[in-house]
Parts: sequence; structure tokens; C-alpha cells
Amino acid sequence: MTTLFETTDIEAAHQALVSMYGQLRLTVTGTGHHVRLARHPLGPIDLHHDAFTMSLEVDTEPLPMVAIGHVLRGRYTVSARRHRTDNRAGDLFIVAPPGEPFHTRIDGGEGEGCIIDPALLTRIAGTAPGRAPRPMRFTGYTPVSARAARFFIDTYAYVRDTVVNTAAAEEPLLAANAARMLIAAALVTFPNNALHEPTIEDRHDAHPAALRRAVGYIDANAHRDISAADIAAAAHVTIRTLQLAFHRHLATTPTAYLRRVRLEHAHRELLAADPSHTTVGAVAARWGFVNHSRFTAHYRAAFGLPPSATLRQ
Repeated sequence: MTTLFETTDIEAAHQALVSMYGQLRLTVTGTGHHVRLARHPLGPIDLHHDAFTMSLEVDTEPLPMVAIGHVLRGRYTVSARRHRTDNRAGDLFIVAPPGEPFHTRIDGGEGEGCIIDPALLTRIAGTAPGRAPRPMRFTGYTPVSARAARFFIDTYAYVRDTVVNTAAAEEPLLAANAARMLIAAALVTFPNNALHEPTIEDRHDAHPAALRRAVGYIDANAHRDISAADIAAAAHVTIRTLQLAFHRHLATTPTAYLRRVRLEHAHRELLAADPSHTTVGAVAARWGFVNHSRFTAHYRAAFGLPPSATLRQ
């Protein structure tokens, strides 16, 4: 459910910003003070849309989260210990690394973005092996390319426009998958310490026994919000080993296998459903499919007919 706050009272705006972003100091200049803050929870992440008519400076205490911003209007200048970004309309940026205080100057700014728990990054991608597992982290604050930035912005817009504030967003699997889409897009867009190629150890461990453990875990837990890291942990291997095992022995990916299992559950539910009380969209959402047209395409490829035909049967 979206939380919307709008005011011309600077003290009220300060309290609202503290409730959303933690302890901060606010210095406001200019006239026509107007603040509008919107927060959209989506499974494990939050989407934000903030607008300010005036100029202000914000000193923020360290955030435990990763904050990604997209400037829609005005200017956002962010300074932290080890970096500074000067962001104008159209720019995409990571505000600051978790645990580091930062200073932001906003000049008539409007922006949107998301707040991500760093632990969620590790649920999607793994880092280089070492004596102890390393947390996933971003190593740069601006996109690796304009094309990568456009990919994230388009993914964000799709999730915002088709999932947020819909009945489907109340389905835990769909909300989690939509959030994971955004996190995966962020990992593609910003430099980070993910290791994508399998190591010698990964190749050695990608044996049939590991695959059997992974398949058994997926089959038993497809109704839950599970990630690549969860599946790899259940199989006692790394994420890269998991991916290699599925490619080597099944010519597919863990994600594609999980999607197929969920398609089969959706298929059985559609067969048993009463079309006067159930819709294809509701079943798709229940099984975590964010995009209805893609669900239809995958369903037709798997079962030879559209899901609407199965429901009518």
C-alpha cells in the first residue's frame, strides 16, 4: 500500500524524511516550500518518489541500505567520503554505500528510486570464493553504460506501472519476483564484486548429486520465495556451481527450472478452477509471474494452449 505525504511545513517534512530515511539534518533555502513524498513497499524493497520545489541541503547519517536514485527534474549533488556525484535530469546513481554518511544538495528536485537491503544482493549473485564468504556490494556509483542505465530505468518503470498498487502486488511470490527483477537490473547496471564465471572448484562440484539436491529443493519449495542462493545452499554448492550443474546436466538454468515447476502448479490450479470465480491473472500472480504476456507465452510453449483455454476447460 502506497504511503503519501505532502506538506508546506518544513518541520513536518523533516519528520517525514527522518521516518523514511533515518536521522538527518535539514537546511532549507528559497521560497515556495512544498514537499511530496511517496513510498511504495514491494516485497523486500521500497520504491520512492520524492519532489521538492525549493533548494535544500541534507546531512544524512549512515544508511544500512543501498539507495538508487533517478533524477526526473532539477539537480541532486551527493558527497560522501570517497565519492561525489552531480546528478541532473535523466541521471541514475547510487546515493552512497551502506554505512557511510553523506551530504545531499537538492535544487528544485524530483526523483524516484528504490531502497535495497544489501543482503538481498547476495541472494541473487555470488562473489569470489575466499576464506570467508564476502558480502555482495557495489564498487561504483554510476552506471557502467548509458545502455545499462536505460535497462534499469525501463525495468523500474515496468514494475512501478504494472505491479505497484495493484491487487497482484499483494501476492508474496509476485512481489518478491518483481523486487528481484529490480535487484538483478541493478547488478547489471552498476559495477559490483559479483563473480560471474565458474572457478575450477565450481566445475568440479557441478556433479549430478548436487543437481539432485537442487531439484528436490525446488520441487518442494516452489510455492515459497526462494532465490538462487537458497537453492545453492540447499545443494551445498556455490551459485556458480548451481548454474553450471543445471547447464551441464539439464541444458537449462535454475531460474528456468523453477519457472517450469511453477508453471506446472499454475496449470493444475487452472484445470481445477471455476472460471466464474478465478482469472488467469490471479493464478499467474499467485505463482509469481510478473508479466502476464510472458506467462501466457511460457504457458503455451509448455502445454500447447493458452492458459485461458485451460481455465475454460
